Amino acid sequence: MRKITTLLLGLFMALGTVAADSAARLYRYRVALTDKRENTYSLKNPERFLSKKSLDRRARFKLKLDEHDLPVTQKYLDGLRKAGFRVVTCSKWNNTVVVETSDTLHARSLTALPYVKSALRVWTGPAAVRQPDTLDRHTLVTNKRDTLDNYYGHAYGQTAMINAQKLHEAGYRGEGMTIAVIDGGFYNADCLAGLKNCRILGTRNFVRPDKCVYEELSHGMMVLSCIAAETPNSLVGTAPRAGFYLLQSEDGDSEQAIEEDYWCAAVEYADSIGADLITSSLGYNTFEDSATSHHYYEQDGRTAPNSRVASLAASRGIILLNSAGNSGDETWKKVGFPGDARDILTVGAVQPNRVNTVFSSIGNTADGRIKPDVMAQGQDVSLLDVDGAVTHANGTSFSTPLLCGAVACLWQAFPDRRPQEIMDAIRRSADRAGRPDNIYGYGIPDLWKAFESLKK
Repeated sequence: MRKITTLLLGLFMALGTVAADSAARLYRYRVALTDKRENTYSLKNPERFLSKKSLDRRARFKLKLDEHDLPVTQKYLDGLRKAGFRVVTCSKWNNTVVVETSDTLHARSLTALPYVKSALRVWTGPAAVRQPDTLDRHTLVTNKRDTLDNYYGHAYGQTAMINAQKLHEAGYRGEGMTIAVIDGGFYNADCLAGLKNCRILGTRNFVRPDKCVYEELSHGMMVLSCIAAETPNSLVGTAPRAGFYLLQSEDGDSEQAIEEDYWCAAVEYADSIGADLITSSLGYNTFEDSATSHHYYEQDGRTAPNSRVASLAASRGIILLNSAGNSGDETWKKVGFPGDARDILTVGAVQPNRVNTVFSSIGNTADGRIKPDVMAQGQDVSLLDVDGAVTHANGTSFSTPLLCGAVACLWQAFPDRRPQEIMDAIRRSADRAGRPDNIYGYGIPDLWKAFESLKK
């Protein structure tokens, strides 16, 4: 994940150490499968692999299921295991499987399997054992806060910039909406006073399935607080009454292409459990293994695996928001992947004075589409720190959830409008809608203006 905040305290708080034999290596490969034949699941019985909430969402928008929705063929997974590989994760929308082996020579046999189209190494690591941390994370919590005259407290400016408070005043605060937050860990999110009213519906760690999402990496917690914090006169988020799934797909130990696979699995899981919106403050372009790094010409929303998955979200009835990235003042400059995806809202960052930040990544995509889509405050954003106090941070990581919460409130008001209709209304409401460009996109949206347009 590109470092999307200047805040240093606990951003990548990978507590614990890793003990490993340097000679013992493990390798993971992204295996692209040829098809989904001989599948034990059928589109005639989707309740076997999708929740009722997920199916109800599709029915509400009259969306038909297709082959993407079918799980990966179990026979192929069994075959990979029988061939001596450990299955790590899958993406049914991409029809890919990540497998692990300690033998690179053995990995060459993958493409000889009749149902394997290709194999790419996406992770190399030691056969490591993460040692338990000795710090009691709860001792960090002070929940120190000050009290301001304004109900939103420190969050007033960032909320008012997109006119989200008007939705709250009209009675829309996210009730009944489900948001999946895909990020790094959510360190201490379970014990901070500012999040005590946060309705957490479930958690899942796609990187280390046996580890709790509350015990490492604080970035996701900070992102969550932008939406879910509810401490009147100190910090109130943009959708404090929504329900949340906290999903960890970011690996703080390395920067490797497998994180795209974890991310895809998290999106598909969010779909299967019935999430309405997904907010993701993750983006990729350069990896430790340069052979797997991306190129600008790939920015078509269809090439990178996570961009392909992101581009499918709306067709499943989901609104996905993803941060543009913080490469505007770096060599790469462009939005990251999956920020190039189609049918999503890619969110850049502005300063409190509504001028773009120097770090906010720019567009357009390689195939000429407007990116970022819209902007929100991403500099000097008020949010929670690991001790429970309000702090400030920079990054498109935070402009994205701020807007996501507001979008959830808007959609709450018009639950029968399709994702594309909601996203189009947001773009049209923005202050540069008549002259979108590759820096601001359509500009800073006015959520109340979008509300009024959807009423017509």
